[in-house]
Amino acid sequence: MWKRFGPVFPFTFSIITSTIPNASPLPSSGWRRCSHEPTHPVSGAGPVTSDLSRQYDADLIVVGAGGTGLMAAMTAAERGLKVLVLEKGASIGGTTAMSFGVFATSGTPLQAAEGIADSSDAHFEDLNNFAGTLIDRDNLALRRVFVDKAPHAFRKLLDLGAVFTKPISEPGHRVARLHKMLPHSKAVTELATRRCRKLGVRFRVEAEVSELIEADGRVSGVRLRNGTSLHARRAVLLASGDFSNAPLTFKKQFLPDDLAPIPGLNKLSTGDGQRFGLGLGGEVRNGDLVWGPEIRFVERPRPTLLSMLPSSPLLARVIKLAIDHLPLAVLRPFLMSFVTSSMRPAPQLFEKGAIFVNRKGERFANEQDRPEIHAERQPGGEVFVMFDKDLADKLGAWPNYVSTAPVIDYAYLHDYQRHRKDLVKSGPTIEAVAKAAGLSAEGLSRAVEKANAAGEKHISRGPFYILGPARACIFFAEGGLSVNGRMQVTRKDGTIIEGLYAAGSAGQGGLILNGHGHHVAWAYTSGMHAAECIAAGT
Repeated sequence: MWKRFGPVFPFTFSIITSTIPNASPLPSSGWRRCSHEPTHPVSGAGPVTSDLSRQYDADLIVVGAGGTGLMAAMTAAERGLKVLVLEKGASIGGTTAMSFGVFATSGTPLQAAEGIADSSDAHFEDLNNFAGTLIDRDNLALRRVFVDKAPHAFRKLLDLGAVFTKPISEPGHRVARLHKMLPHSKAVTELATRRCRKLGVRFRVEAEVSELIEADGRVSGVRLRNGTSLHARRAVLLASGDFSNAPLTFKKQFLPDDLAPIPGLNKLSTGDGQRFGLGLGGEVRNGDLVWGPEIRFVERPRPTLLSMLPSSPLLARVIKLAIDHLPLAVLRPFLMSFVTSSMRPAPQLFEKGAIFVNRKGERFANEQDRPEIHAERQPGGEVFVMFDKDLADKLGAWPNYVSTAPVIDYAYLHDYQRHRKDLVKSGPTIEAVAKAAGLSAEGLSRAVEKANAAGEKHISRGPFYILGPARACIFFAEGGLSVNGRMQVTRKDGTIIEGLYAAGSAGQGGLILNGHGHHVAWAYTSGMHAAECIAAGT
């Protein structure tokens, strides 16, 4: 069910929906000094003082304010710890808030309401179906922690007021285990943020950590890019995400040369936690695996309707009632308005006659031989899908779709024409459609002529269509720091780096998370578990 560098499911819905209109930018140089130095004061109580009168800024310092960091901060604060969360971006939520928000777990109240009998043991076994040929590289000890703790993390989100759809099925799971957050994933990170603030958790944004501080044989704090030192009485937790957008020199330590240049989904996923851990003798496990790459249509220029909905549990419950009780035909126009935001052109488009071209109108690769590897090297990193009337006439009903639409249905040409007019260009001639899309008419004419002459394609009848631009991206780099069952970062020899914990993608520790909803579930679950262990002093 998994190939070495990406999923092969017929639908993809755990990663992108673009419910967040824009991610905070980060310079491509990654770890150099930020153009916006941390200027926001830490609000809340003053420093924590130990019995030895040494001053601390918090009991626990969390690096990263995505789902992992938020769940860790909330859990630790509920256990009486003073928590400081450092986020290098301008906003809270991380990659979790950018996801489609699917949480895969077992034994939930929503499963019980549907009469679904499930258990963590069954989930553990079914994960073999997703690991596939990577089973020997899976961290089964962490898998056990994951499946046992995930139901508790899910119930914790329910207690916050998070609302989910009925359980959704996926091949590989013996029962329906996927739970979609409503109205969007950002709603849940906002609920967690509010809870954290009520508990006294302090947040500092645009606060990029440059290095860890060690004292007395343990990690004791962090140093920010502006030189500020912050000290933790108990621990530092790395919840800084994956390294899919790390500097090229870092990515090349783990990824093949053809994958390393492809950018990550989240511009802030620069592998800070992995870098810190490696600097103290830790190791990155499964660093050569990524989720993707895939070519996706670019995000819409304006926020989607769904992304602008308030993060209200009441509204979420109203949406849930509508989804549960209204016919799909009634809901489809509303739901399709956001799922066409950033979808993948279906591979079958190219089997049926479409071609990929670049801004010069050139056909740059065989569409059925990993075109995503070549897409990043095209002018501006942009590529386009081109086809004629013969194919366009077919793209209105299953099985001839443009993209798969998560949970809902399939997205057809008329869906894109209605909801993503910015992506669809047409013209009576090849020259006209090229001009409409901003492509070289001469180059496109040559590409079509060459493809037709070779007998590969038959693009001849106008009007002609161009969909795009689209870009290649990596959703997750799977390599995370090696951790033990208590989420403590370990060295290559298995010894513990005292005072340092990692969770989420930064602390994935060799765990294979193939299958939709497992990355989001691991983010929340591992953050919760790490905080529980830190609070317990283990």
